[in-house]
Amino acid sequence: MTEIRPLILCGGNGTRLWPVSRAALPKQFAILIGERSTFQQSVLRVARPGFSLRPLVVTNALHRYLVEEQLAEIGIEADILIEPQGRDSGPAILAGAHEIAREDPDTPVLVLASDQAIQGEALFHEAVRDGLGAVANGHLVTFGVVPTHPSTAYGYIQAGPEIAAGARAVLRFAEKPEAALAARYIREGYLWNAGNFLFRAGALIGEYERHDPATCAAVAAAVAGALREIGAATLEPEAFGRARAQSIDYAVFEHTRLAALVPLACGWSDVGSWDALWALGESDSDGNVARGPTELRDARGCYVASDGPLTSVLGLQDVVVVSSGDAILVADRRRTGEVKEIVAALRGRGRPEAEHHPRVNRPWGWYEVIEAGSSFQVKRICVRPSGRLSLQKHRHRAEHWVVVAGHARVTVGDEVRELGPNQHAHIPLGAVHRLENFGNTPVEIIEVQHGSYLGEDDIVRIEDVYARV
Repeated sequence: MTEIRPLILCGGNGTRLWPVSRAALPKQFAILIGERSTFQQSVLRVARPGFSLRPLVVTNALHRYLVEEQLAEIGIEADILIEPQGRDSGPAILAGAHEIAREDPDTPVLVLASDQAIQGEALFHEAVRDGLGAVANGHLVTFGVVPTHPSTAYGYIQAGPEIAAGARAVLRFAEKPEAALAARYIREGYLWNAGNFLFRAGALIGEYERHDPATCAAVAAAVAGALREIGAATLEPEAFGRARAQSIDYAVFEHTRLAALVPLACGWSDVGSWDALWALGESDSDGNVARGPTELRDARGCYVASDGPLTSVLGLQDVVVVSSGDAILVADRRRTGEVKEIVAALRGRGRPEAEHHPRVNRPWGWYEVIEAGSSFQVKRICVRPSGRLSLQKHRHRAEHWVVVAGHARVTVGDEVRELGPNQHAHIPLGAVHRLENFGNTPVEIIEVQHGSYLGEDDIVRIEDVYARV
């Protein structure tokens, strides 16, 4: 059998891990466990013999450049398939299968969620090997995690008799249960539904077409009409929009007779809540897990994390305290699954903290607002090497740039200058301008804006290498 092609899904916002996880920087790209994001850990997990050197990553336009940046940090190249809109895991996986089948429909595909943690990687790879025999016989494999407790947060799968070496039949899928039913499932040998899959690309397409031919035709058209560039393809929006929004479980696995189940006992977690991160973390003698600048006294069973301000906890038990720049969460550790309700309430009130961090990622780098008033705003802007802002102008504001690190190429009107640290440029109201980094190190500037309106929508793009015009 040929090498396995990893298909890594990067959808989802992870609102239960707010304020660290937000729509503009969801949990799979945040540093929550160890020194790498779970997306990077997922990619590295399959960067080994037996797997294709070039995984396929399915993401959206907003996160494309996060994917590219984080891949570059770990020195791995990938192909990127961009969804023009979210249609759940079914169409995303189907699009990936169609993309891979363009080269060889018999390619074995391993679908991985990018927001999961796996502690026993040798056991994980053993389970993947166990699934290959069933895949060779035409089966679609799902992996079932051996439960460690009767969780109400996961769906369950009932396993049947062995149908291939290491693989068993699937008797039924069960929705997330109440506590008593979850305990019964554990006694009866049910497994958690992990959301990872293994199949031949053509086999998955064939079963999807059998159960939902309209969606299969729509996704095939979206792949055929994709806008292609080096290393990335954007699915054709109109066709992809016709696909039924459905999970791969509902779309295929709960209906097909080809489903097979491989047990997975490898320290798995979907990192779905702060309580889950507490369970995964390295705790002190009082059961506390701490990350970042923290100080704990007379505290037990707490998860305390900060990405900036010193955060202190005194005399508390079983709480979560997370400090993240512009937002702080304090919660009962056992109720952190309800954090998504706080996010929903913030969205309802139009609070930007629900969606965005102070540091806003852009294709060329990032910016953060460090001070603002009624008619002025001060930003810190970082442009990565080879990054360039769009050629643009503003209707309502003038700007002043001061370079504090690196060397920038600055266009203002017809004049192009190269500026180093402590040099500056003035951009009058309405002037056409651009900032570029032509060097090998990041460029940082301080931007002072002044005008009657300072919103991000006061940008008239004239030319843009990131296709945002």
